[in-house]
Amino acid sequence: MNLIEETVAAIAPLDETAMRDARDHQARLTKPPGSLGVLEELSVKLAGLAGRCPPPLPEPAAVAVFAADHGVHAQGVTPWPQEVTAQMVANFLAGGAVVNAFAAQVGAGVSVVDIGVAADLEPAPGLLPRKIAHGTADMTLGPAMTMDETRRAVTTGIEVAHDLVAGGVRCLITGDMGIANTTASAALIAAFTGLPPERVTGRGTGIDDATHARKVEIVRTALARHGLPGEDAAPLDVLAAVGGLEHAAIAGFVLGAAVLRVPVVLDGVIAGAAALAAAALCPDAIGACVAGHRSAEPGHAAALAALGLRPLVDLELRLGEGTGALLALPLVQGSVRVLHEVATFDSAGVSGKDAGARN
Repeated sequence: MNLIEETVAAIAPLDETAMRDARDHQARLTKPPGSLGVLEELSVKLAGLAGRCPPPLPEPAAVAVFAADHGVHAQGVTPWPQEVTAQMVANFLAGGAVVNAFAAQVGAGVSVVDIGVAADLEPAPGLLPRKIAHGTADMTLGPAMTMDETRRAVTTGIEVAHDLVAGGVRCLITGDMGIANTTASAALIAAFTGLPPERVTGRGTGIDDATHARKVEIVRTALARHGLPGEDAAPLDVLAAVGGLEHAAIAGFVLGAAVLRVPVVLDGVIAGAAALAAAALCPDAIGACVAGHRSAEPGHAAALAALGLRPLVDLELRLGEGTGALLALPLVQGSVRVLHEVATFDSAGVSGKDAGARN
């Protein structure tokens, strides 16, 4: 078997015993049952992922920013020039982007993975040169990627996850950069959910009405050309047809996190589209996923609904880079820290509700 098949075969469901232990432990902590809301269920999920209660603290954390260009850019779906992808990669590496500021705030590392930037990038600290191709082909004219490119990109994502975890990282965070990647994301989300293009195609970097209308039609054209959505379409075929190199790599990153039993905090619409591909390859992989936030992009809400994930933050963000996921990281870490550090009623000498001492 190749690495993709080996990884998928090795991913197990969440551990039900550990999840039951976590729920029982939450019920004994010095707080009203359920008072931490979504964070309680998150801690239970992470216990199931780790296979023990309490699970390891999800720290240190690292964001991997997968950067790639898109051939569909030629169709006029964004006013931003393609060169911005490489320019923003340089900005990430210089520490001048929002992802750098947010990562510094929460103590997370930042790695930039060149999976498919159209330009040739000079070596730099923090840059992982993993280029599969100089961007994708135009998905309205043919497949965005060959099957070989798709498989190599997914494999690279798995390998990056393994490398980060081998280096001591205990929480992975998805990041992305690629001009026109919201167009490919919309196509992927429509292909995997069956929703029409107008429901899942947003304004990306802030396009006007005319450009948005064109973007919707470009997504519709691409889907029609490849016969998507299709009941029998294999996940890798869908990725190859209308996805991006960063989507394929992030899908692999999710699979890598799942097989390593390490949480992966998903960012916005690009990560949501990639997670749909990962879930199609292996439904149990979603057990490792935490939805960091809900993007302002309409396709992201659709992707999260299809994945059954509840976002931790909803601030109308639409930047990408990993920024929304980084803002949610303290919530993820706090949910687990409660299991480690909060006293039980017995250990603290506090009377429980059944003793009539709490109102």
